[in-house]
Amino acid sequence: MAVVLAIDAGTTGVRTIAFDGTGRPVDTAYRELTQHFPRPGWVEHDPAEIWAQVAATLAEVTGRMQETPAAIGITNQRETALAWDRRTGRPLQRAIVWQDRRTAARCEELEAAGHLPTIRRKTGLVLDSYFSATKWEWLLGPGGVGAQQDPAAALALGTVDSWVLWNLTGGPTGGVFATDPSNASRTLVYDIRTGAWDDELTELFGLPTGSLPEVLPSSGRVGTTPGGIGGVPKGIPVAGIAGDQQAALFGQACFSAGMTKNTYGTGSFVLMNVGAECPEPAEGLLTTVAWDLGRDHGSGPVYALEGAVFVTGAALQWLRDGLGIIDSAADAGPLAAGIPGADGVYFVPALAGLGSPWWDPDARGVITGITRGSGRAHLVRAAVEAMAYQSRDVVEAMSRAAGRQVEEMRVDGGASVMDVLLQLQADQLRVPVARADVVETTARGAAWLAGVAEGVWGGTDELARQWSAAAVFRPSDQPDEVTGQGAGQAADPAHAGWTRAVERARGWARRG
Repeated sequence: MAVVLAIDAGTTGVRTIAFDGTGRPVDTAYRELTQHFPRPGWVEHDPAEIWAQVAATLAEVTGRMQETPAAIGITNQRETALAWDRRTGRPLQRAIVWQDRRTAARCEELEAAGHLPTIRRKTGLVLDSYFSATKWEWLLGPGGVGAQQDPAAALALGTVDSWVLWNLTGGPTGGVFATDPSNASRTLVYDIRTGAWDDELTELFGLPTGSLPEVLPSSGRVGTTPGGIGGVPKGIPVAGIAGDQQAALFGQACFSAGMTKNTYGTGSFVLMNVGAECPEPAEGLLTTVAWDLGRDHGSGPVYALEGAVFVTGAALQWLRDGLGIIDSAADAGPLAAGIPGADGVYFVPALAGLGSPWWDPDARGVITGITRGSGRAHLVRAAVEAMAYQSRDVVEAMSRAAGRQVEEMRVDGGASVMDVLLQLQADQLRVPVARADVVETTARGAAWLAGVAEGVWGGTDELARQWSAAAVFRPSDQPDEVTGQGAGQAADPAHAGWTRAVERARGWARRG
C-alpha cells in the first residue's frame, strides 16, 4: 500500500506524519521549535532550526519505513516571513512569526493613507501586521538586513512552505523556490482574482518582485528530492503545498460550498468553502484561496471565507504559565466540565488584540463578573466558553456574508479533545459539531493534496469516503432541573453577556 509523507511545519513545532492509502496516519515524529521574544509583541523563529527539525523528523519516520514514499506534501504556519540568500542558503535574519505585532503602526499608517480599499479588493485581507508583506518590508528596512541585504537576484522572500520546499529539493544546489495560492493569498501582495503577485502592491511595500517565489498549484509535482536529505531517497516527488488552515479544510473533506471547519489551536480558525467564484470582501472576515488542484484535475482556485481568532488555546497556556492555576492544558477539560457554568464570569482573551470579526489591535484581555465565590474552575470554564463564543461570532458573520447557514461544523486541533467545549459549541451554533476520527487533519490535507497529484487517490470523491467522525455533538435542549432551561435555550443569554464583555475589551490600549 502506498505511503505519503506530510511535513507539518507549525508554530510550536514540526511534525512528519506518514499516511497510508486509507488516509490514516501510520507513523509520526515531532520536534518543538524555540520561541524567541526579543521585545514585547515580537515573536521570532530561527529558520535554520525550522529546517533542522523538518530534516530530523523526516529522518526519524523514513528510518522506520520499509516502503518508499509515494509523495511528500507540505503544510505550514502561515504569514510567517523569512528572507534568505539563495546562493548560500543562509537566512538573513530570524523569521518574523505571524503572531508578531511590530508592524502594527505601519499598518495604521497605510490605512490612514487610504490603501485599505485597494488591498481589500485585490487580496481579500485587511491591513494588519498578521500578514507577511509588512514583515518582509521590515526585514528589508533599517531594523532588518537593511543596507546589507543581498542583491535582489539572490534574495529570497518567502513563507515557511517555500523555505521548507527550497531546502527539501536541494537548497543552493537546485532547490525549487515556489509557493502555492493558499500561502500566497496570506501575504497582502497577491491578487486572489488574477492569481498573480500584484505590481502595485509589491511596489507599495518595497518588495522586489524577483525575490518572491513562483506560485504553483496546491496539488501537483513541484520538484523531487535530491537524495540524502532527511533520509528521503532520491526522486521522491514533492507534490502538495497548502497553508495549515486551508490544508485542514481539505483534510476535513470540506469539498463542497458551504462546508465549514474550525481548528482549535493556539488560535481558532474557522473556514467556509465558498466555491470557485471569489466573493466580495465581507465585513470582519477574510477572503482567501483555499486550494488549487491544478489543470490536471480540471480545477482552478477554490475560495474560502475565514475568521481568524488569535487566542483560544493560548489562553489556557496563559492560565498555566502566567497565572499558574493549572498544571497542564490537559487539566482544562476536566475542570471546565466539573462545574455547570462560569457563574457569570467572562474571559475575553484579547492577549494579542482581537481578530475576526472585530479586527481590533487595541483590544486587551478582560476578565469580568468575578465575585468572592469565583475560583480557578470558573476562570478555566470562562476560557473554554470563550472559544465557543468567539467561534459563534465568526460563524454568524460568515453566514451573513455567504447567504447560507452552516449546517455542520467539522472540528480539529488540540482543544477539540474537550467534549465540554464541543458540546458548548453545538449549543451556541445550534448545529452538529463533528470531531474527525483522524486528529491530524492539517497533515492529512497536505498528504491528500500530494497523493492526488501522484495518483495515490483518484480525487476528492474518493477522499470524501475516507473521512469519518469520531464523535458528533448535537445541540442539547434537555431542561436543567434548577433553571428549567435547556442548554440551547440558555445559549443566547450567555452569549449576550459575552458581547458585553467584548465591548469592555475593545479599544482598551487606545483609551489608555
